[in-house]
Amino acid sequence: MEKLHHQLWVTEAVNAVFGPIAAAILRAFGRDVPAGAVIPDYLAMLVVLTLALTAFSLFVRSRLSVENPGRLQIALEDFINGFHSLLDDFVGPKGRRYLPLIGTMFLVIWLSNLAGLVPGLMAPTSNLNVTLGCALTVWVFYHVQGIREQGVVAYLKHFAVPPGSPVAMAPLMLIIELISHLARVMSLTLRLFGNIFGEELVIIILAGLVPFVVPLPMMFLGLLTGTLQALIFVILTMVYLGAAVAVEHHDEAHH
Repeated sequence: MEKLHHQLWVTEAVNAVFGPIAAAILRAFGRDVPAGAVIPDYLAMLVVLTLALTAFSLFVRSRLSVENPGRLQIALEDFINGFHSLLDDFVGPKGRRYLPLIGTMFLVIWLSNLAGLVPGLMAPTSNLNVTLGCALTVWVFYHVQGIREQGVVAYLKHFAVPPGSPVAMAPLMLIIELISHLARVMSLTLRLFGNIFGEELVIIILAGLVPFVVPLPMMFLGLLTGTLQALIFVILTMVYLGAAVAVEHHDEAHH
């Protein structure tokens, strides 16, 4: 995707500020890179989105009120309540403790998806490195939480003897479960990357053929698909978390 357009103005600005620092760090690890182009487009966009979300969070925090909440606060409370309901359904009674990860992941992916619809910007999620990073974050997180909830031995045991599985099938089930969990990284990575990359590619091609008018329907569709892909990603994350931390469910199934 980066070969289809010139360097973004956002990338030039980010490289002007952070490029020398990033280049110095890379040189310390033995990599000699030019300071002017050390940060690629997708990383520059992520830096900008992170700074924007941080600034927005500080702005909202300074205006929170219990007695007189504004429209923005009410909308954000509805957003949080919606995710609380999803976490209760998919993860269970302890699900709300994972709201920081789920909410942040949704906002970052959602804004990254929609950024590609803005002229002069790109969707960071149209780059495989970004979607792989999100997938690995989720994968490591739910395994860590599973170990914290169940303990190392019990958590590793459920790979070989899942609920409802006979002990005699343990060797086969272990192989199947390991392949299944490894495939989740590829599934999360490619689903998000493929949809956003394909959408951006179609918009760029249509804009090259007939600018301004023809790409508009695809861009409006992108508002829906970008939101849907972010929601699918976090719902799958909640499903994986629920399976990893459901101690009571595992115990009852074995009994």
